[in-house]
Amino acid sequence: MRIFDEWLKTFKVSISGYNYYINFEKVYAGVEKYKVELNILNSLIGSKDIDNDFTKIITRYPETIKCIPLLLAVRQSEIFVLDKNTEFIYNFKKMNYSIEQYKVFMRKTGLFNLISNHLINNLVDYALGVETGLDSNGRKNRGGHIMEDIVEGYIKETCVEYYKEMYLSEIEKKWGIDLSPLSNKGKTKKRFDFVVKTKDIVYAIETNFYGGYGGGSKLNETARSYKMLATESINIKGFAFVWITDGIAWICARGNLEETFDVLKNMYNIKDLENGILFDLFK
Repeated sequence: MRIFDEWLKTFKVSISGYNYYINFEKVYAGVEKYKVELNILNSLIGSKDIDNDFTKIITRYPETIKCIPLLLAVRQSEIFVLDKNTEFIYNFKKMNYSIEQYKVFMRKTGLFNLISNHLINNLVDYALGVETGLDSNGRKNRGGHIMEDIVEGYIKETCVEYYKEMYLSEIEKKWGIDLSPLSNKGKTKKRFDFVVKTKDIVYAIETNFYGGYGGGSKLNETARSYKMLATESINIKGFAFVWITDGIAWICARGNLEETFDVLKNMYNIKDLENGILFDLFK
């Protein structure tokens, strides 16, 4: 019999590799797309007459306008602004206002000040910094993918038949299992990270990792929802729900996690995978 407190002690602080923090290939590619335009705008750095110099550049090289959203850490090519009860949607693929209006945008967003007052020396270098900052926001998604990759590696070792990102409806159609108790009679669309098919059982697997030292409502809601899945699936013949989770953030949300642990037999962490639990489960 497993003891929850002992199991929780084996949770990992982090699963982050070297490439978790910044995806520099993506950063470089993001800047490379606008390198020519950024270098053209570099001529404005330290300008004593940036209004007229900007007009000359945009008139001669209108394509330089497309790199401006990046200077504001914006991914979209359109930027909405409410200015004195007047709405503007600036298009940076193809100008939809006069150059004068775009100069208002550059002035009021602070870009003219940044460039003309020599607060930066090179817009390409500045854009690299912006892209790096934007990419750091992707760590949450990368963390989820790292956990999925870890779990998939252990699933592959068992040489079972498995599928990635499979919906309840697809499971029902493929193997003729009635999963209506899990989908509120077809009203809820649920997708599992992995589905494993053995001779007698279809295993639906969810994976996640919560690092750091903060708990919060997200973790509590996750534990509660998986507890519900566990109880609702227990009487479905030929089907089993599996939850593989880890991360020391669970220490602050241990109450709900323990409740799920008590009702979900197939609940594991990375240490369990390392100890070969999937070989026992899928045999």
